[in-house]
Amino acid sequence: MKKEILFVILAVSLGVIYYFFGTQYSSLKNYPPRNSTIVAFGDSLVEGYGSTAGNDFVSVLSKKLNKPIINLGISGNSTEDGLRRINEVILRKPGTVIVLFGGNDYLRNIPKSETFANLRQIISTLQADGSMVVLLGIQGGIFRDDYKTDFENLSKETGALYVPNVLLGLFGNSKYMSEVVHPNDLGYAKIADKVYDAIKDYVW
Repeated sequence: MKKEILFVILAVSLGVIYYFFGTQYSSLKNYPPRNSTIVAFGDSLVEGYGSTAGNDFVSVLSKKLNKPIINLGISGNSTEDGLRRINEVILRKPGTVIVLFGGNDYLRNIPKSETFANLRQIISTLQADGSMVVLLGIQGGIFRDDYKTDFENLSKETGALYVPNVLLGLFGNSKYMSEVVHPNDLGYAKIADKVYDAIKDYVW
């Protein structure tokens, strides 16, 4: 009788664990990553515009993870530019790709439908090549976020690991911003903390 009770308790426990953790992992495409190579792919926020040397969020995140991260961020890049450059990422055959685009699309008034169609193609192309994608959300606007729902839906549709609005709490706060749209060292450290908390259990 005791054995039967223990079996039931074990079965229920395993079911609870799978419900909270297993479904989360199974919905993530290309998890676990095929290797330990990590690429950060994006615009000025990835490049680290506004930070001092070694204090961009990619460098800080690399130190926190104790893993090298290849930085393929270029200031001024739009999602369309990202599509043009995607082979730079694929050639490295990364296990994990951190994707951060969209800010320049917003500043240039590129239609939101085009921005997210490009992001969807970037993500699907990287996933088709075998990479696990980490999608970083950004704020579509200075005073309100017009991108929030779109990023959420995109992550669900594609099976990308999602980090919501990495700029939340930074905009308008001179303590964290070097100017209107780019963080300073403290701001990038905040972004690194947020991304680290989201991906630390998913990367090799």
